[in-house]
Amino acid sequence: MIIDVHSHFWNFPGDFTEDFIRQAGGARAGIKVDLTVDYEAYRASAPEDMISIVFGGKAKLAGIWVDDQDVADFVAKDPERLKGFLSVDPTQQGWVEELHHGHEELGMVGVKLLPMYAGFRMDDDSLLPLWDYADKHGLPILLHTGTTFIAQAPLECTFPRSIEPVAVSFPNVKFILAHLGHPYEGECIVTIRKHPNVYADVSALHYRPFQLYQSLMLVQEYGVWNKVLFGTDFPFTTVNDSIDGIRNLNNMLEGTALPRLDMDEIEAMFHRDTLGLLGLKS
Repeated sequence: MIIDVHSHFWNFPGDFTEDFIRQAGGARAGIKVDLTVDYEAYRASAPEDMISIVFGGKAKLAGIWVDDQDVADFVAKDPERLKGFLSVDPTQQGWVEELHHGHEELGMVGVKLLPMYAGFRMDDDSLLPLWDYADKHGLPILLHTGTTFIAQAPLECTFPRSIEPVAVSFPNVKFILAHLGHPYEGECIVTIRKHPNVYADVSALHYRPFQLYQSLMLVQEYGVWNKVLFGTDFPFTTVNDSIDGIRNLNNMLEGTALPRLDMDEIEAMFHRDTLGLLGLKS
């Protein structure tokens, strides 16, 4: 079984501002990305027995706001294979009520945060009620880390190391740093190595193959393959394209003396018991 720890649902274009949509055109160099979420298309691009964690996102600053009710309705279409995460924007009033509603009323089992897109730091003391709630209710937290195409999103809010004081204060909360924190992969990798409750995902990286090769070689050299989770970032890419892209990384090394990625570790990542690690098994 493969677990996709990072997939999206939203209503496109209704959940985005025109400015966000315009800037999103630069998400993948030379490729126009269709942000429409079509579940049938997603399933057609994935193994039959795959389970997916799905979420929307809330970030007023960047221009994205997905209602958690819409995500819950999407998950209800295939509850055996979809796990829903709620989202909050802590810079906006009412976020604590939205946190409670998403978990207690809508049945969401985790939280997705967009620190850079919304303009808040992960180590800001104002987030203490969020971490307390996640700790009390066993909710894993997936955070966007790394770069973005949105000009107004501050990079200072995205550095992987910012999760450190939170991870230390809340050792029972599972944190996932999205996209290996690219282009700050080294910082992300030493952070997940240091803290038992912090993981990273490899979503939206395979289409920059040499960068991903270098990043996963750091994972290998630091000995943290067990802390890396598979994810796609659908609809920015698909499950099968992500799997094939990662499996083929060593192919570009033919004729060189560069070290090879351990394919057994890569296959183990694809089939990792991610739900068990995050405490989401029923």
